[in-house]
Amino acid sequence: MKSLEITNKSITRESLLKMAEKIPGAWIGLRIAAMILILEGWKSTQVATLFDVSRWSVVKWIQKANDQGAQGIKEGQRPGRPSRMDEEIEKDLENALSRDPREFGLKRNRWDGIVVVEYVERTYGVKIKIRQAQRWIRRLGFSLKVPIYKYAQATTEGVEEFGKTLKKTSAD
Repeated sequence: MKSLEITNKSITRESLLKMAEKIPGAWIGLRIAAMILILEGWKSTQVATLFDVSRWSVVKWIQKANDQGAQGIKEGQRPGRPSRMDEEIEKDLENALSRDPREFGLKRNRWDGIVVVEYVERTYGVKIKIRQAQRWIRRLGFSLKVPIYKYAQATTEGVEEFGKTLKKTSAD
């Protein structure tokens, strides 16, 4: 019997690892798989190479599993600065993004990072950076589009009359 193999060229190790980065909870599956491989006798270097992580990460996973047992494999809360944008501001921002910025006294007709920064600072007194505002726009399900410029189109209406009213100057 012939062994099964993947023939689709889009499925590569790199594409699968990128997918694991995007799917919530996928990294816990990779950690579990790594622990199983370690139990099967694989070296930490081999596991690190397979999953495209540093050897030190695998060593830390093993140490944490040894210290805490199976619970050590889970991803813990990471320390960091708490968000200045609480749930109330987030809901209000989502509502505001679905409306025209001019309704809030902003002088733009599209939402972008700069406008969101100005809106949040004016409304809540919270200062955020433009890049963070752009991330909030995407996180809330909106997209950042490049503004479309439409140029006024000339018409032939009134061209003759305009030509007649022009003051002719001499070619000296």
